[in-house]
Amino acid sequence: MEVFLTALGIVLLLAAVVGCLLPVLPGPPLGYLSLVVLQFKQEPPFGTTFMVVWALITIAVFVIDYFIPPLTTKRFGGSKKGVIGSSIGLVIGLLFFPPFGLIIGAFVGAFLGEIMEGRQKRLALKAASGALLGFLTGSLLKLAVVFTMAFYFISSLF
Repeated sequence: MEVFLTALGIVLLLAAVVGCLLPVLPGPPLGYLSLVVLQFKQEPPFGTTFMVVWALITIAVFVIDYFIPPLTTKRFGGSKKGVIGSSIGLVIGLLFFPPFGLIIGAFVGAFLGEIMEGRQKRLALKAASGALLGFLTGSLLKLAVVFTMAFYFISSLF
């Protein structure tokens, strides 16, 4: 059972890393779930305070990540169509041009969304830059949290 729980935790951690880049997978919650899985081992590696703190961090990052892209897009003069275009472009870019399609797709999608909104090209480029900055900031924040969880996960195995 210990081996199964460890293997399941590793699969969840890998999915968490992918989830930091793909909007369809919740990266930090999957990373937290990997820590929860280890708690079912014969000797749970983490205390209650540790798990509560990481639950709060996970919730905070999960919520913040939904606000960063729209806020940076708005800050750079973008619209709702720019945010939606960025998300669509991200998925399309990932499917057809991995791994760089993620970044390029988010930027191009936001740009096209802004053009469909009727923005001038210069303003659409500025808003697309904001959408890209928001995506990258959110992804880096999520990756930092998930890699820290991975550190604790791996440390608990030794």
